[in-house]
This record gives sequence, C-alpha cells and structure tokens, in this order.
Amino acid sequence: MRLLALRGAITLEQDTEAEVMAKTQRLVNEMLGRNDVSHDDLVSIIFTATRDITAQFPAAAARAVGLGDVPLMCAQELDIVGGTPLCVRVLMHFSTDKERGDLRHVYLDGARNLRDDLPE
Repeated sequence: MRLLALRGAITLEQDTEAEVMAKTQRLVNEMLGRNDVSHDDLVSIIFTATRDITAQFPAAAARAVGLGDVPLMCAQELDIVGGTPLCVRVLMHFSTDKERGDLRHVYLDGARNLRDDLPE
C-alpha cells in the first residue's frame, strides 16, 4: 500500500448552508466512488473554500456523511483576481495499491474549467 492524494473541486450556485453541504457531499462521494476509495483507506482530507463562502464549513459536509473520524481541515483559498468564485476544493489523502496514473480527479459544475487536462 502507498499514500496518494486525490484532487477535486465544485462550485456553488449560492452561499447557503444547504448548498455548501449538498455540493461538498456530492463532490466527496464522487471522489470516493470514482476511485473506489473506502472509508478505512482515508488518511485525511483538506478542504479550501473561496472567500465568498461563509455559510458553512465544507468539512461539516464530510462529517455528515460519516467521515467524522477522518482528520479534516478547512482553509481559505487564495483570493486571486479572476479566480473561480463560490468554489470548494478538496485534497484527499488515502492508502491504496493503485498507481498515481490510475486516479480519477473530480471537477464538477463550474469547477470543470479549472482542469481541462483531465477526462470526465
């Protein structure tokens, strides 16, 4: 087994608690599902949110889907002129026997434009 990291991002339509929870849960579930990562494989998850997201911590969404025993951390994304607004990004660390090239990073909704080099 080796330690690898998986990236993902999603955009919100609006900054509400319900939207932060629903969109972050969708992203986390897609990342886990597309890469066949189980709960026990997870080491830690780092979430960042753009400055315009203030309604809820993205990590709260992960706790709500049963990941409360996984170390979770939130941080604010850099506030860059022209950056993607209302965006939650994820860096997920996990143990696996996969190779780095086998990973399927997940960019959903308006965040798809962040990585045009990745297949859906």
